[in-house]
Amino acid sequence: MNGALLILSCLRRPRAHLYSLDLENNATQGTMAKCGEIQELSPITDGRGNLLFLEEERHVPFEIKRTYYIYDVPGSVERGKHAHYELEQMMFVVGGSIEVELFDGTNRSSYLLDSPKKALLIPKMTWRVMRNFTEGAVCVVLASMPYQEEDYIRDYDDFLSIVQE
Repeated sequence: MNGALLILSCLRRPRAHLYSLDLENNATQGTMAKCGEIQELSPITDGRGNLLFLEEERHVPFEIKRTYYIYDVPGSVERGKHAHYELEQMMFVVGGSIEVELFDGTNRSSYLLDSPKKALLIPKMTWRVMRNFTEGAVCVVLASMPYQEEDYIRDYDDFLSIVQE
């Protein structure tokens, strides 16, 4: 795939615009849609291997208040199944792959995270479902807020009511 973004489905034409940023050779290129944004990150490569970095403000458009890891997820299990009122997230895999489906009330998109070079930005008020974890998949999530249960929308029908107001 040569670092290309793989969008598995977009059921409705997203409100999107193209963007291209060159962040001093750690470039970001792709398509931005309200229901998610993939940032393609460029590693620093030499004979010793690859080094990939993320910096607040430079790559992550919010202050990082929490980081967590999701791993050892059986392939048949779905995770997520919620949205957040205010929380923004950036998600990427450091091993294996996962599929992430996002829905903002209008647009529904699925992204395959199968490389540490792909970072998925998830805006607030976006329903997410993570599925198809491969064996050994490790997903890292950077969050804009500490854990706050009151920020979660865990009922899909409640989410639909809120976004359709």
